[in-house]
Amino acid sequence: MAETGLSLTARDRALFERDLSGWLPERLFDAHVHLFDRSTFPAGFAFPPRECYQRFGGESTHELFADAMAALLPGRTLGRLAFGTPHRQADRDAAARYTGATSDNRSTFGMTLVAPSDSPEVLERRIRECRLIGFKPYRSYVTGMDPEAVRVPDMLPAAQMELADALGLAITLHIPKEARLADPDNQRDLLALCRRWPRAQIILAHIGRAYWFSNVVGQLDALADCPNLWLDTAMVNHAEVLQYALEHFPRERILFGSDAPIAWLRGKSVEINDQYAYLMGEPYAIGSAIYDAEHVVQFTFFYYEMLCALRQACDRAGLSRAEVEALFWDNAHGLCRGIARRLHGA
Repeated sequence: MAETGLSLTARDRALFERDLSGWLPERLFDAHVHLFDRSTFPAGFAFPPRECYQRFGGESTHELFADAMAALLPGRTLGRLAFGTPHRQADRDAAARYTGATSDNRSTFGMTLVAPSDSPEVLERRIRECRLIGFKPYRSYVTGMDPEAVRVPDMLPAAQMELADALGLAITLHIPKEARLADPDNQRDLLALCRRWPRAQIILAHIGRAYWFSNVVGQLDALADCPNLWLDTAMVNHAEVLQYALEHFPRERILFGSDAPIAWLRGKSVEINDQYAYLMGEPYAIGSAIYDAEHVVQFTFFYYEMLCALRQACDRAGLSRAEVEALFWDNAHGLCRGIARRLHGA
């Protein structure tokens, strides 16, 4: 593989063979992948030295994804839902073109990045011209506000939601606010969003950013009654959080996601005193990262940690083999394929 690709150690391979190889389904659909190349940023743009994308040469290409997945999941059939990285300097039109060009609307699907300032006409043009199935907003695209004051409606203006409802689009939503899923404003805003726009399919990224157990307890019950709300599991490697989601939310609306390429870094998310931190085996900055500079621990990939946590959660929650296979393929693929067929006749 290329220098910026993945290299598996004997310890990585042993973990995969012992804990994952015999359990994972033959097909895996990743509902949360960041794909982009240098054409999606201005000429001369560079990420900061410790930005995680520098680990992969400053981009996250279709080819890199294929190589990484062949290394991590040998012999598996792979699908994905992809979008660019929601950076303020990213060219959203270029990112949509790249995502569309690397999607076939059969096993690989794409979304466009969207800012509140994007008109519905621009948004619909991107979706139709690039044959995409929805869009991904992000808090950093909301301007003129204290970031901690941003709410879901600030990220998703009514005009954009009208389009999403009319076309039945999917929206991958990374919710704002420090309390994440437990924030009362987020609870109210998510319920209102789903009820007002029932044909829009809302995918709550990272199980609502619930990376530690107390943040998810009691927070899914009301949301579970919204038939157009889905959860993706991206970067959640806390088995108890995953088990809670499987036991308190409709399993057919839970989607495996990784947050690749971030998930290809070495590390593990841990709960500490009703908080979480990323313990890192590599010196890259992702959220609340604590780097093991003394190399006390031999880390594997976040990707494997997520899969191991999912196995524990599925076993504890008593999922059948059919339910495990649906979690890894049918749920997300069915959602994406249905939208693609309706929108693009794909």
